[in-house]
Amino acid sequence: MALYCGIDLHANNSVIAVLDERDKAIYERRLPNELSLIVRELSPYRKELMACVVESTYNWYWLVDGLMEAGFPVRLAHTAAVPQYEGIKYTNDQSDARHLAHLLRLGILPQGHILPREQRAVRDLLRRRLLLVRQKTLHHLSLQSLIARYTGQRLSANEIKQLDTEAIAAHLQGPIVLGGQVSCQARHWLEEAIALIEQEVEKHLKPNLAYHLLTTVPGIGRALGSTIALETGDIGRFPSPGHYASYARCVKTEKLSNHKPKHMNRSLRAY
Repeated sequence: MALYCGIDLHANNSVIAVLDERDKAIYERRLPNELSLIVRELSPYRKELMACVVESTYNWYWLVDGLMEAGFPVRLAHTAAVPQYEGIKYTNDQSDARHLAHLLRLGILPQGHILPREQRAVRDLLRRRLLLVRQKTLHHLSLQSLIARYTGQRLSANEIKQLDTEAIAAHLQGPIVLGGQVSCQARHWLEEAIALIEQEVEKHLKPNLAYHLLTTVPGIGRALGSTIALETGDIGRFPSPGHYASYARCVKTEKLSNHKPKHMNRSLRAY
């Protein structure tokens, strides 16, 4: 008898439901997030389980890796694409776990990509770099607007980069000088942190064709090329270029009713 497991993963506990081919729950329980306990509870069903479905939440690594190492087939649910219940007014963690197992049984489970374990740390490090780059840009623009607000001078991006704490004191007066100097120091610290991350990433990058092709595109350097390559993973998982463009949020999503938009992809609203 084939069995199907859905796991509703939370910060400190998981709700596990195992269903049979008639959607009957033969096991359902809330367990603390202890891998050894979860593996022990699922072990009696290991041979019959078609797969264990885990939600793609922020903390899924440990559970997916642990179950796979224990010999369980695992699927990662693409949480944002999971179809919602229809006609059900009340849901809870148990029903969510059963719903994941139900979608697996029907063969309509939207799946997320499980990047190989050895690549995730570098990818997450590059995501941290991207966060710091955004923060550096924020401080850069803040300093630029601060000087323009108090002096009327519109300094170029290169001129802002050349400023140090003494130069800022020459442009500004009064208590606001400290505000400008703090932004300047924060920007310099972020630049050093970004450089450290890039040096660490270089130690772990392995040459591959996708990375080489990406770096031949004008404007894509080593850091950005490795970021795109790792976020993409195996390009073969995308059926067509259109699917990849949609994954990269480059495709406009819009629904019209009486010529008025009802929904639009948030990432494209500003364009």
